[in-house]
Amino acid sequence: MLIRSLFDAPDRPAPRQMESMMGEFVDKAKGTANEAAGRVKQGIGRARNDPDQEAEGVGQELKGKAQKVGGAIKGALGDKV
Repeated sequence: MLIRSLFDAPDRPAPRQMESMMGEFVDKAKGTANEAAGRVKQGIGRARNDPDQEAEGVGQELKGKAQKVGGAIKGALGDKV
């Protein structure tokens, strides 16, 4: 019985740690998407000479950067979050 339990023991993180890792990944992915969308909006705003759209793009890019920082913090703190 002991030998079987040693071989069956998974080498994966605990469920709580897994949730933290997923939160980190999701935040970083959303941040990357918002940064890219923000850059696109800025470019379109410049091309159309539309300062409002360009400013909206800057805001969205900053939101993306903040999300990525949040994901990095979740990753650094692990399951303490």
